[in-house]
Amino acid sequence: MVDLDLIRKALAEDLAGGQDITSVATVSGDERVVADFVARKSGVLAGIDMAVATLNEVGITDVEVKLRDGDQVQPGSVLLTVRGDTRAILLAERTALNFLGHLSGIATLTNTWVKAIAGTSCVIRDTRKTTPGMRLLEKAAVVAGGGSNHRLSLSDAALIKDNHIAAAGGVVQAFAKVRTAFPDTFIEIEVDTLDQLKEVSAENPDLVLLDNMSPEQCRAAVDFVAGRFKLEASGGISLENAKAYAESGVDYLAIGALTHSAPVLDIGLDMTLEKDAK
Repeated sequence: MVDLDLIRKALAEDLAGGQDITSVATVSGDERVVADFVARKSGVLAGIDMAVATLNEVGITDVEVKLRDGDQVQPGSVLLTVRGDTRAILLAERTALNFLGHLSGIATLTNTWVKAIAGTSCVIRDTRKTTPGMRLLEKAAVVAGGGSNHRLSLSDAALIKDNHIAAAGGVVQAFAKVRTAFPDTFIEIEVDTLDQLKEVSAENPDLVLLDNMSPEQCRAAVDFVAGRFKLEASGGISLENAKAYAESGVDYLAIGALTHSAPVLDIGLDMTLEKDAK
């Protein structure tokens, strides 16, 4: 996906109302270059369309896409090859790389989690712990890495958490209020104990979030629910214990780290003058 408004804001932020003084001083304006966007590390690619749109925004339209979102990359993999005005490519370089590195980092981390629970029927899901203004891009990167999206916004579905429960006076009361106000809405509710799970199960929720429960408690919850509704585990989950949680039988693992703690994937730009450049 592409967010042109975000691209324009990023480019404007880089120029801050002025000009690229280094490129203006060192590049005559007549040069044309060939430039490759190259992976420096192994990972999973995301953000290609944002990089292409960034280049297009500065007037670079000769763009050859070599790889797509979701593709595995190795050190030296060429993602894009572009040709055009040197100053324009240098103007777009950092913004395009910022999008590529950040989003590919999310896809790469997601894929690591997906591999950690391979062989189970459990699904890795993201959360709303996203960078302000980049939610849709980051959630698309999660999908590129093999994960799945939770709700995109507060209006997509109801997720009744501990503060809602406290405000409403209890698990059942909170659930009843949401069901009454929004009878056709998908409702997920968070519980901290197996007793709360048993209490709310009579309300027929669509999904119950098991908050900070152990794999053993999650397994007990799965046995109790017996497929009547879906279960999601959240809190206290790491790459080291993810398989144990997945093998408990829960349907989803909610992992906020996919978007709030993903390291940037190292990607660079290698540029050479065209032979017929002036």
